[in-house]
This record gives sequence, structure tokens and C-alpha cells, in this order.
Amino acid sequence: MKVTLRIQRFNPETDKMPYFKSYPIQVDPTDRVLDGLVYVKSFIDGSLAFRRSCGHGVCGSDAVIINGKEGLACKTLFSEVAPGNGDVVTVEPLKHYALQRDLMVDQTKFFENYRAIKPFFMTEKETPKTEWIQSPQEREAFDDETNCILCGACYSVCPVLDENEKYIGPAAIVQASRFVNDSRDDGFEARLPILNDANGVWPCDSHFSCTQVCPRGIKITKAINLLKRKITKHTESKA
Repeated sequence: MKVTLRIQRFNPETDKMPYFKSYPIQVDPTDRVLDGLVYVKSFIDGSLAFRRSCGHGVCGSDAVIINGKEGLACKTLFSEVAPGNGDVVTVEPLKHYALQRDLMVDQTKFFENYRAIKPFFMTEKETPKTEWIQSPQEREAFDDETNCILCGACYSVCPVLDENEKYIGPAAIVQASRFVNDSRDDGFEARLPILNDANGVWPCDSHFSCTQVCPRGIKITKAINLLKRKITKHTESKA
């Protein structure tokens, strides 16, 4: 089938503003959008810049906006976004990030927010000499959040960031939730200053946009709201 990849282009060395360039290509319906991007770069325009790594929906590096919706180029089939022969597929970089070149964005702030929530175990318990046994219920409390691959799609789609660029963002909160709900971790109070901040969990208005675009199906909005309840309960107990 024939499709046209309409890709946002931008070279900071030569362009004042981003623009779109179209590339007609031949694909199979089961080809991925990433396959199309690789074909364009390999055979049509070697100057095209985008990120990719594993190509199997694990690393999250090729997150872009495809026909107006955030997703992974390696998981999005052309049959899903271009059902008809000759359809146009528009590919743009993620929002709420500084644009570097073409489909590449600067993720510095995103990962600063991630590191700020202390995404590692902090425990005051005696560490066992063998496995640290958890019950199925204890594991279930944070199991969903462990699926996050830090692709940044939720950060891009979040409408809160349209108005408040200081908001820590859904991905960082999900990572915090992964640890504070882990029975082995004792770092809740250490993470509380950033989570309970005006730019922490509270700006979230439960738009569910992040949940809708998450390529791993994480219930992000639910995790944020449960963390809000945990913080409220904790602060009330200290009053």
C-alpha cells in the first residue's frame, strides 16, 4: 500500500521555524511507523533525525506524536493509522520538551523531575541475606507502575503542563508511586517534599489523557489519585 509520511522537520542550524515535509513510500499494513521512518532516513533523506533503540516497545526512545496522538513508532502499525491506500500519516515530536532537531526533543527537564523523586530503594529495615519475600498482595500494590518505560508520552499529552511547566508530570509521580507503595521501601517522607509541593501531585486534574496514551497500559491517573490520598492521610495523621 502507498502512504505519505508527513514529518515535522527542523534543523536549528538552518531553520527559523519547524516545517513539514512529505515522503510518499510503499509499506505493508503490518509495517510499523518506525519502519517507515527508517526507510525514509536510509533511502530518501539521510538528514532525518529521530530516536530509536530496541524497536520492540521496551526502551521508549521512539515516542512521537502520530496523527495527533502520542505513541511509540515501533508499536504503531500503518494499518492502525493509515487504513486506506494513499493515506497521510503525520509524525511530530513530543510536546512540552524543547525541540532539538526534527523528531528529537531535549528530555533534560523530564529526567530531572524523575531523579527528583528519588527513584531508588530507601529502607530502614534489615536487609535479608536471601530473597526479600513479598506476598502477592504486597506486589500487586505497585505492580502496574513497574511497567513504566519512561517514554515521556504522558508528559507530552498532559494538559496541566500547557499551563504549568513546573508541574513534575505524570511519569515522575508514577515512579514515586512505584516505590512508596512497595512494602520494602521506607522513603515516603523523604519524597514527600516534592510530591506534596504545589507542583507535585496536586495540579493533576484527572484528565486521564496520560492513561489513554500510555503504551504500557498503566493506570496513571489512578496511581496519582491514590498517591494524593496517601499524602492526605499521612499529613492528617501528623496534625
